[in-house]
Amino acid sequence: MPRRAVSIVLSETDRAALSARVRAGTTPARDVTRARIVLAAADGHTNVMIAAGLCLHPDTVAKWRARFAARGLDGLGDAKRSGRPPVFTPVQVAQVKALACTLPADHGVPLARWSARELTRHAIEQGICETVSVASVTRWLATDAIKPWQHRSWIFPRDPDFCIKAARVLDLYDRVWDGQPLGENDFVISADEKSQLQALGRRHASRPAGPGRGMDVEFEYRRGGTLAYFAAYDVHNARVLGRIEPKTGIEPFERLVEHVMTSEPYASADNVYWVVDNGSSHAGRASVQRMTKAWPNAHLVHLPIHASWLNQVEIFFSILQRKAIAPADFADLDALADRVLAFQDRHNQTAKPFNWRYTRADLLRDADRYDLAA
Repeated sequence: MPRRAVSIVLSETDRAALSARVRAGTTPARDVTRARIVLAAADGHTNVMIAAGLCLHPDTVAKWRARFAARGLDGLGDAKRSGRPPVFTPVQVAQVKALACTLPADHGVPLARWSARELTRHAIEQGICETVSVASVTRWLATDAIKPWQHRSWIFPRDPDFCIKAARVLDLYDRVWDGQPLGENDFVISADEKSQLQALGRRHASRPAGPGRGMDVEFEYRRGGTLAYFAAYDVHNARVLGRIEPKTGIEPFERLVEHVMTSEPYASADNVYWVVDNGSSHAGRASVQRMTKAWPNAHLVHLPIHASWLNQVEIFFSILQRKAIAPADFADLDALADRVLAFQDRHNQTAKPFNWRYTRADLLRDADRYDLAA
């Protein structure tokens, strides 16, 4: 004999909530079905009638009808499941993660870095786990974003005055000098040279991209010589002024400075701060004295040694390389020079200042991390 269906009486609030679930396009299908079961039951339909209308088994209708009668809207949610009991203990998982944060050489393993497979193998060999899959180890590492198979290169700060020099430059990027805000007629220039730009001419013409394939570039090339590109990037106005020179050196850099300092608004500026690295074209105290003597309103500010990553013009050089030079295919040096200068003009038309986020606070944090003198 079929069981007597549980009677369902809906309040206005519950009916409105269930109707909203049915109408909402983002409601999961299972929740829509359960809401329709309860609404139909409240309208006096039997379990068999509801099951036939929703293509369900009558027992399914009876289950959700009874749950709603007992617990209301909360009864329409999935019950908590115990799930599969864990195979590995939290200690084992932590030990594998700790192993991933060590170098293989520290364990006598002849590897440069861990892969998930090698890490799994070593964890088993060390008795951390009797057996474990590579997929499980990969999943454990993913929870803490540990990727020992990746690596990045870095250089330890060797300049004894690293923090002092870097802080001055970061302050300039934040429009501060010696603790005072820069004025409206003060400018910050990031300058450097991109040397050894090669005019490589491909032995066969490149083919443009087509459906299902990228651009084809001939592997063999002819060498057409090299040139240097000197650029001055206005940090806060995103303007680049540059010159093509046959080679690097003090004189080509001074010609760049003259090119900038005789152009407005820099010619009539109160102060123009030039941020440079320690390249031979503008290195040492003598370069500061030359700058001050030639241009009294210009101030040469050196970055720490091996800190070109703090020089914003390097970002522009990267954009230039990716967008205008690579893959190189130039008939001669004149073609290469024309491309570089034309790209400079094109960039200036729409450029915006770089979203520079590394601040003095970040510098102090890293100083503590690397135990540097702040």
